[in-house]
Amino acid sequence: MGQEIEKKFLVVSDVWKDQVTKSVQYRQGYLCGNERTSIRIRVSDDTAHLNIKSATLGIQRQEFEYAIPAQDARELLDTLCIHPLIEKTRHYVPHGEHVWEVDVFEGDNAGLVVAEVELQHAGESPGLPPWAGAEVSHDVRYYNTSLVRHPYKDW
Repeated sequence: MGQEIEKKFLVVSDVWKDQVTKSVQYRQGYLCGNERTSIRIRVSDDTAHLNIKSATLGIQRQEFEYAIPAQDARELLDTLCIHPLIEKTRHYVPHGEHVWEVDVFEGDNAGLVVAEVELQHAGESPGLPPWAGAEVSHDVRYYNTSLVRHPYKDW
């Protein structure tokens, strides 16, 4: 079984920008999302993945991910996924023992910037970088599945 353990934080300054080691643009959409699971399509450049994740609130969820043909993924995004799509650039920023993922959203979620850090176990406390603000791991509004239905521009 796949497992994801991550914490999510609001980003409160641009200091992280000087520490970026890699950036990737994502376009993603959801085929479904309900109280049990979400099924996501994600495309970046010429790679694409199908992702199935449990809809558990909090930092620990089941997660399964499979590579799929990029052209199929683009067609699924355009024709079958719930709109608006999630458009974002993910920046990889090392800090302490972890590589943080800073997501800068575009489109209907422009203005939202969040940082995620993946953990080895649920009790792990990563050292917070100075640009990490309030933790929003338990706030469903910041889940990508919620941002499709209730974009940041409408908050």
